[in-house]
Amino acid sequence: MVLEGLGKSLRNALDRIKGATSIDEQLIKDVVKDLQRALLQADVNVQLVLTLTKKIEERALGEKPPAGKSAKDHVMKIIYEELVNLLDNGEGLRMKPQTIMMVGLYGQGKTTSTGKLAFLFNKKGFKVGLIAADVYRPAAYDQLCQLGEKVGVEVYGEPGVSDTPGIVQRGMEHFKDKKVVIIDTSGRHALEDDLIQEIKDIARVAQPDERFLVLDSQVGQQAGPQAEAFHNAVGVTGVILTKMDGTAKGGGAISAVSKTNARIVCLGVGEHIRDFESFDANKFISRLLGMGDLSSLVEMAREGYEGQEEQMEETGKKMLSGKFTLRDMYQQMQAMNKMGPLKKIMSLIPGMSKMEDKIDFEESQERL
Repeated sequence: MVLEGLGKSLRNALDRIKGATSIDEQLIKDVVKDLQRALLQADVNVQLVLTLTKKIEERALGEKPPAGKSAKDHVMKIIYEELVNLLDNGEGLRMKPQTIMMVGLYGQGKTTSTGKLAFLFNKKGFKVGLIAADVYRPAAYDQLCQLGEKVGVEVYGEPGVSDTPGIVQRGMEHFKDKKVVIIDTSGRHALEDDLIQEIKDIARVAQPDERFLVLDSQVGQQAGPQAEAFHNAVGVTGVILTKMDGTAKGGGAISAVSKTNARIVCLGVGEHIRDFESFDANKFISRLLGMGDLSSLVEMAREGYEGQEEQMEETGKKMLSGKFTLRDMYQQMQAMNKMGPLKKIMSLIPGMSKMEDKIDFEESQERL
């Protein structure tokens, strides 16, 4: 799970509340210290942590639980709400027809995120086109073509041509019948004047609805200043954080970006094309705290069984009649495998996050 260490520490803090015989001032202070320790270890800014935990402490000590709700449940609700408020900065990825321009520095995962974004829209039934506008990195066009082929999306590019605005203009004309067009732009080692000018020239031609900045979450708190600098230069509308599965600094990156007024739209959570998800603060915190995310689980199940409705109905009848065969079981397991990694599925089920240490997910996935 993303931010596994932070999630475990936060759940331990909640377990302290659940296991207490009563809620008193000392317990609240102890829980607040646990929360501070967990958030600081996840690289969240010190001032943000102090502000957040002060609000939690004040509310937990000052508010009376509403009728029918226990003091324990009310304190846990306060912690959940304040964590969501820390990260929530508007709607995540908007699933509608649009033109998206991807911007960012070298090595942040921009081209890979472009392919993953195309996969998300394609999965939802949108006709998608990709424009390869990175004319400086030799392998950029080939990489985007490989990703496009993998997700079933057409790529427009002009290898050997350096006129980026011209490529984009002709690409937009080529994809005039597509509902979603995503433009992969060039990167730089730093936010230099020529990069800013190139992004502005592309934006003038493409008139994008969204300008997504792609950031490597391993930079931690530095994601905030980077997002702010790009926003001031070219007007960023959203941020995609990559490599969230491989760093302990993801909490710092998420919280830092959230405080720059740029909304987080997606998280890259693995190497595979499916390891990419729209960001929703409520769902994200719910999973971190071990409360699950049933709406996402239902959506994953629907996608896993898509196109097999009649077969599943027939299987259900067989189960009820006692005629469920090994072949039927195999088909069920195949559909379940399409839902995604077993570890991710478990994280969506309330309370199952506590089982993560007791299960060898790689071996279980292999057997499945």
